[in-house]
Parts: sequence; structure tokens; C-alpha cells
Amino acid sequence: MDSLLIDNNGKSLHVNHWKKKVVIISILQVLMAKLQPGNVVAVKKLHSSSENVDHSGFLNEVGALTNIRHRNIVKLYEYCSHARNLILIYEYLENGSLGSILKSDVLAKELDWLPRVNIVKGVANGLAYMHHDCSPPIVHRDISISNILLDSDYEARISDFGTSKLLKLDSSNWTAVAGTYGYIAPELAYTMVANEKCDVYSFGVVALEVVMGKHPGELITSLPTLSDDHLVLANVGDSRIPPPSSQIEKEVMSVLRVSRACLNSNPLERPTMHQVSNLLMKA
Repeated sequence: MDSLLIDNNGKSLHVNHWKKKVVIISILQVLMAKLQPGNVVAVKKLHSSSENVDHSGFLNEVGALTNIRHRNIVKLYEYCSHARNLILIYEYLENGSLGSILKSDVLAKELDWLPRVNIVKGVANGLAYMHHDCSPPIVHRDISISNILLDSDYEARISDFGTSKLLKLDSSNWTAVAGTYGYIAPELAYTMVANEKCDVYSFGVVALEVVMGKHPGELITSLPTLSDDHLVLANVGDSRIPPPSSQIEKEVMSVLRVSRACLNSNPLERPTMHQVSNLLMKA
């Protein structure tokens, strides 16, 4: 591949031979770039002149993605890092974010129960890899429907590692609170310790949201007192799509049970992502 050329409101950005040479950096955004002969990549750019450029977040994302090879984690192709230029080039996912689909009545109706179950399984598999197969383990710290991207077959990819943390197993991993409101584990408010169980909690929110078609909101706090008979598809399932077949319903119910376990207010009682992945694959 010889070059990458992006046109953005009359401005061009050019990367020769994937080397770290950037002519123009625009505002913080993600663009789509078409490459010859027809390949497409996503380009994340940060405003080079801003005093608020998150260099540490950029380096976190590069560090987390460079050595990861997993079908459910977005692929990083190349990056450019300079005092004035920050850019990531990674795979382009045709169906965008899970959030953009669930928030659209039109698009949500096209996302039936089987692909929803497979999305949850894919996210679980990706997180299990990060937590248990990477050395040191990687905590994402910002799992949400906005950071789950979908390819043309609606297979999930975990993205946006800007707040990720490589865990040193001999440290307490004290950290500033990072994440998206509504997905942050409650213990972070008082312990400020980031670990895998924070991702498990966020995954529980996402899994429940995929089934409900909307953020579970106050349902999360009432889960400990809800009977198993209440947490069923007829009560909480997304009404925008028809009920699933009996076989698929069993898998959806497995997702509901797993999400409930992940949302336990006591992090020590939450399952690991390895356990979650195994449970969902056996459903």
C-alpha cells in the first residue's frame, strides 16, 4: 500500500507508506478512509493544536491494541505519534456502534435475537481474552454500547482503549475514575481501584441493555430483590422485535442470568469473564 489520502471538508491528510508523517491533523474524530483497491479503514484523529490532547490516552490505546490479536477486538493497523500529530488507523466496521443501532427504532428492528446473543458472546470472549490471556492483563475500563463496534455480519469488536490499563499483578492499580456514566462499577466511587471486576460489571450492563434494547437504568439497583420469574423476556425484552424461538429464548435467558451475576454490587461475588464466556458458550 503506497498511501492514504483523506478528504475532510476540503482538508487533506496524507500518510506515505504507513510511515509516521502527517500533513494535517483535524479535530478529534473518527473518519472512514477508502484505500486502493477498495479497502476501507477507520482513522481516529486528535486536534494537534489543542492543549487538551490526551497523549496518555492515545498511548494507552496504542499499547493495548498493538499486541492484541482476537476476532472480537478491533484491529490496529498503524499509528502516528508526534508532538503535534496523533493518529490511529484501524479496521473499519461497517455497521458502526452497537449504541447507534439500539438507539434507532429502524435499525434495532433489524437486529434480531440470535445476532444479539452472538454480540454478547463476542464481547464476553474479547474481555475474557484481555483479562486472562494477555500478559499483563488488560482492563478496558470503558465498556459500553458506544465502544462495541459491529462488522457486516454483526459480529462484535471491542474498541476505544483510550482509558485502558495494563494491570501489574503486584500493584493495587489506583486510578482516576474512568468510564461512561451508567456503566461504571459502583465500587470505583470509593475504592478508586481498577481491576477486571469493573469490566465485568460494565459487561453486565451492556448484556442487559442488548436484551432490553435500552439502558436498564433503575432495574440494576432492584436486581437483588427481583424474583427469577420477573427477569424474563416477556417483562424486560426489547418489544421492537418479535419473540424468539424456544431455543433462542433459552440463550437469551442465559444472557439475563449472567448479566444479573455480573451486576452484583459486591465485586468479589461477580464471576470472571472466563466463567461468563464459558457459561454463554454452553447455553
